[in-house]
Amino acid sequence: MNRLTRITSILIHLQSKKVVTAKEIAERFEVSLRTIYRDIRVLEEAGVPIGSENGVGYFIVDGYSLPPIMITQEEANALVVSEKLILNQGDVSLIKDYSSFLIKIKAVLKSFQKEKIIELENKIGPSVKKEKMKSNWLSSVQKAITNNNVLSINYHSIYKDEETKRDIEPLGIYFTENAWVLVAFCRLRNELREFRLDRISRLINTLQSFDYQSGFSLSSYFSKFS
Repeated sequence: MNRLTRITSILIHLQSKKVVTAKEIAERFEVSLRTIYRDIRVLEEAGVPIGSENGVGYFIVDGYSLPPIMITQEEANALVVSEKLILNQGDVSLIKDYSSFLIKIKAVLKSFQKEKIIELENKIGPSVKKEKMKSNWLSSVQKAITNNNVLSINYHSIYKDEETKRDIEPLGIYFTENAWVLVAFCRLRNELREFRLDRISRLINTLQSFDYQSGFSLSSYFSKFS
């Protein structure tokens, strides 16, 4: 954790309790007491009203709270454009997750921003695809990638026209012209394989962990084919 992230986290920690000791903060972030004293001083110099009592701890003076997130018109417009692209990419789970997120963002916009958003939504759209490869697994796959969970899938291969059950270790995912493709280590074939999400008929997160492959990245994976 870098210093800026730690200082921000300390501020949030201070707001979570009535009084917090320096020792408690130091143990949480695994740094020395001297480091915590310096970080507290930085917050005070930034205008955060931090009080202290000898032998008790630090506290935020009543009435102070973190300022709300401010969203610019340009940022709001970017979200609308992103929504249009996501609506056109074919995966139902991603559409559902993003729509839920966007509703929350819209709820905090100012009235004039909401009006402009509505106007833009009616005047912007992605290119229309003749064919969408529909799937509903992207949300589950993303979660499995970040948590290093083994997935059990039923996969239909169009080359052999057969369906097989496989346990795979998901490593990365990318979008082609019309479908999402998962790069994973296939335990059945004992090698890296690609799986189109629209060809998966069944997917279960086994919650079984696999060893994190820190050396894997999509850029290095693609470089092997260039």
